Amino acid sequence: MYKNEVYLGIDTSCYTTSVAAIDREGRLVGEVRRILQVKQGGRGLQQSEMVFQHTRNLPDMMKELLTKPLKIVGIGVSARPRPLEDSYMPAFLVGLGLARSLAAASEIPLHEISHQENHLEAGLWSAQGPDADRFLLLHASGGTTDLLAVKKRADGNYELTQAGGSKDLHAGQFIDRVGVALGLQFPAGPALERLAATADDCIEVPVAVRQGDVSLSGPATAALRKLEAGADPAALAAGVQYALAETFVRMIRNVAAQKEIFDVLLVGGVASNSYIRSHLIEKLAKRRIRVWIPESRFSPDNAAGCAAYAFRQGESRYE
Repeated sequence: MYKNEVYLGIDTSCYTTSVAAIDREGRLVGEVRRILQVKQGGRGLQQSEMVFQHTRNLPDMMKELLTKPLKIVGIGVSARPRPLEDSYMPAFLVGLGLARSLAAASEIPLHEISHQENHLEAGLWSAQGPDADRFLLLHASGGTTDLLAVKKRADGNYELTQAGGSKDLHAGQFIDRVGVALGLQFPAGPALERLAATADDCIEVPVAVRQGDVSLSGPATAALRKLEAGADPAALAAGVQYALAETFVRMIRNVAAQKEIFDVLLVGGVASNSYIRSHLIEKLAKRRIRVWIPESRFSPDNAAGCAAYAFRQGESRYE
């Protein structure tokens, strides 16, 4: 009866075009992602360039996703960066425009969420938890370093409240600034992780945490000064990883104790770093804080969360 029926997810973020399909059993049946192209030595893209690349990418990606006959019964899309009324970014209008057009033409339900909620949904779907009514969400990426208190509402959706985060640089920006200075391609996260894995030593980089609030500008400046002074690249990369991991541990530990919440879900590109994940699991276990980790490919930007949200909303109609 439900053969080949799927929920489509679309996400057009700052540096990734993503589409995904989940069937009516909640299983991923396909996904396609393309990292937006940044010139060697560059540290980002203008919004106009993001819009251009997303617009160019989506037709071919949809064709690749739909190579076998699939019937789309619902669509989820990231419409804005955060679940706030004034949250806006042109890049997301590309995916939103396609989603609205497909939904109108096919007369199927459209579910609009924020990019941050897409990360939440992808994490919950992949990690299969937390099941608690209250938990923490660490969203660490190039454009976000937020620690959020998540509360499950009566309708099954989630309310997100800011509980901590960066007051200046974001975690991904910290990595990219140091990574580009080391000669790594932007975005530098995967390359910096590989470089750090070759280190025989770990150079100390400062950590600045006050309750749930963190500062990453000072640590980034300190790391760049150490590089200018001749620091070993691999050891410095390892130091950056450690500084970020310890920053996350301290902010989560502080907020968990304050709010008496002892489950935390990790999402975002920076949260896919295997060293950072291991460090958080080890250190937070000592405070009896359970760390929920999605499969690493569902931590960075993706559209599986949008598809999972559409699936959850669509299938609730049949319960």
